[in-house]
Amino acid sequence: QVQLLESGGGLVQDGGSLRLSCEASGTRISADRFAWYRQAPGKQRELVAAIIPSGHTNYADSVKGRFNISRHKIKNTTYLQMNSLNPDDTGVYYCNMRIRAVDYWGKGTLVTVSS
Repeated sequence: QVQLLESGGGLVQDGGSLRLSCEASGTRISADRFAWYRQAPGKQRELVAAIIPSGHTNYADSVKGRFNISRHKIKNTTYLQMNSLNPDDTGVYYCNMRIRAVDYWGKGTLVTVSS
């Protein structure tokens, strides 16, 4: 059974940084894509960042220049470095892994940015 475990969320002040991690277990197949989504209170889940094996990345306009997504070269693990955080970044961050057109999700980690 494939499982994703996120870590690294928490409370941070406006302008601070956090690093999220997501480690997959239950499969030895390398992910076709890793992504981070977030859901703010009262809003729909939105894509924050994604990365594919070639290293190509894409980001939501709201986080460009502040967030950086990366992945471990061997393990099915992805990271999201978040800098210059602001209160609009508050929400539950979900890790997503896609393998052969099947999406797997973590349970989410809460990020709260205080003003």
